[in-house]
This record gives sequence, C-alpha cells and structure tokens, in this order.
Amino acid sequence: MPRSNRPRRPASGKGAPAGRGAGRRNSADVPELDLERARAGIARRESAPDGEWMVRTMTAKNAEKTYICPECSTAVLPGVAHLVVWKDDHLFGAAAGLAERRHWHTNCWMSRSYRYR
Repeated sequence: MPRSNRPRRPASGKGAPAGRGAGRRNSADVPELDLERARAGIARRESAPDGEWMVRTMTAKNAEKTYICPECSTAVLPGVAHLVVWKDDHLFGAAAGLAERRHWHTNCWMSRSYRYR
C-alpha cells in the first residue's frame, strides 16, 4: 500500500502537534548532552590478585592538573588521557578507598606488577 504524504490528524482534534516531539514542552530548556563526559564518568570494577579496584577513564579534555603516577613515579601531565583508580574493598570502607584514589598512566595500569607493598 502506498504511503500518504499528508500530515496526520491530531489525536485530540484540537490541533495538537503530531509526530516527532509531540509530547515535548520547552525543548529549548533541555541542555545538550556531552557524550565524551558521559562515557568517561562511569567507573568500572576490575578484579586483580591485589584486590577489587574501581577504574574511571579520564579523557584528555578533562585532564586539567598534574599528578604523579604511582607505578612509574613520573608526571601525568594536563591534557593526557589517564585512569583514576581506587580500591573498592578498602579496609575502612568505600569512602576511604575513594579518598585514596590515584591517577595512573593507562599503560602503567595495564602492565602493573602485583607486588605487595
């Protein structure tokens, strides 16, 4: 059956708009979604021989400060993508683990040694 190019009739009969955006009000008030920030803001859990870790990706755009990587003891410079890592199974709870988070180079985290310190 061929398609009709005529606009659809409003459901209520009062001239309400139909189709895309029909139920939206003040669509200009909705902020634009920053996909890069949304993807980077979610932490993932990783299991390793040295415990459970929460790992969050820090994009180059959001990296604004200088940190020292605990593995190689060199600087993680502003504008360099890296990882923010904290212990999920901390002895004093999740809040203490989050307070002791560290910024790692991505390669350092992937190739870290599991030395017990």
